[in-house]
Amino acid sequence: MSNSIFVKFVSDPALDRMKSIVGLACAAQAVNDGHKVSVFFAAAGVRFLDAAFLLDLETEMGPESTMIHGFMDTLLGGADLHCSFGSVKAVLGHEEGDGALYVPDDNIAWSGPPGVIALSTASNVQLVY
Repeated sequence: MSNSIFVKFVSDPALDRMKSIVGLACAAQAVNDGHKVSVFFAAAGVRFLDAAFLLDLETEMGPESTMIHGFMDTLLGGADLHCSFGSVKAVLGHEEGDGALYVPDDNIAWSGPPGVIALSTASNVQLVY
C-alpha cells in the first residue's frame, strides 16, 4: 500500500550532519518504495539546495562517496520538491529564478507556511528533520 509522505527539513544540516543524512536517506527510500513523497526545505534546511554544501556533506561518507548526491537525485526524480523563498534568501542569499540551487528552478515549488500546511495536512505520514 502506498502512503503519502511529507518530509520537512528545517534543522541546520551543518550542525547535525548525521541526522540530516538519515533524513535524506529516509526520503529517498520512501521514493524508492513507491510512496508519494513531498519534501519541503525551510529554515536552515535549505542548505540541502546548495551544491557546495552537498559536496561538503558528501565528505561525511568518505572521500569517494556519491551517496548524498544519489539521495538528492532520487528526490529530484521521484519526489514533489518545495522550498521556502524566505529561507533561501535569508540562508543562501538566492532568489527564485536565479538558477543558483542544486535543484533546477522548474523542479521545485517556491512557497512558505501555506505550502507546509497544505502538504502536511494532505499526507498521512510526516517526517521532520
